[in-house]
Amino acid sequence: MKKAFWFVQFLLIILFAIPLAVIPYNLSLRVGGILGTLLFYAWKSRRNIALTNLRDAIARNAVSVQEDPQFIIRQNFSNYVKSVVEIIKIYFGRGNEIINSVDVRGLEHFEKASGKGKGVIFITGHCGNWELLALVAAERTQKAKIVARRQNNPYINRFMEKTREKYGNTVIYKKGALKQILSSLRKNEVVGILIDQNVISSEGVVIEFLGKKAYTTKMPALIAMKTGAPVIPGFIQRVNGGHRIEFLEEIELSSSEDTDEAVISNTLAYSQSVENYIKNNPTEWLWMHRRWKRPKD
Repeated sequence: MKKAFWFVQFLLIILFAIPLAVIPYNLSLRVGGILGTLLFYAWKSRRNIALTNLRDAIARNAVSVQEDPQFIIRQNFSNYVKSVVEIIKIYFGRGNEIINSVDVRGLEHFEKASGKGKGVIFITGHCGNWELLALVAAERTQKAKIVARRQNNPYINRFMEKTREKYGNTVIYKKGALKQILSSLRKNEVVGILIDQNVISSEGVVIEFLGKKAYTTKMPALIAMKTGAPVIPGFIQRVNGGHRIEFLEEIELSSSEDTDEAVISNTLAYSQSVENYIKNNPTEWLWMHRRWKRPKD
């Protein structure tokens, strides 16, 4: 019964996606913006989470914005759906215009890290069109192993998996990922990890994120400390009707001899790269996520 439900759900998503895939890119972006605004008003629970997260961050002086928070989050929803529309076009084989128009900067930082021969740990967050970031990075640098959560619907999961593979990336699913990650780094490959979502206590450490304590994945820190693989942040943002990707300099490992202290210090340094992005691009982070679920202030 569940398999039939998943198949029907997959078909409905495909039927909804086809019109967005075939219309011209500029028109699809306008449609995506409108749908994002409608989603903002219709999805009350996530709208409230996003608004609360942003207002709390403003109250902590962690984020400074000139516009009303409601305007920021409305734009945030709009940008989110625009990203979904862009990925739909790419998944249906109509995304060359999107991919080719992306401006990529900071490649020298990636090349320097890759030249060390220990693999590269590429970190980013749910910022801008992060799925597009992974696809373009594979084309402009080298193919990567992307650590991701398996989708509940197996038909959707396979569809996404095949598209990622088409552009050269391979998915490493979180369950049992460590062995594959270490093997990839030994081959001087790239491993991409999203580091900005809440995790269970056994998978993370508590650090301040935008001025409030939050569980944050310790995986990149532990792996970098074990392997010596350089950690490179990279982000994508909307600019002038297109996108810009920027690779940042390698984040050096903590010199602390205390392992626990080093893990926390390294995780904080990695997380701060995401914080800086959010402060500069407040309409492009996934505010609707329950980032600060368990730790107390």
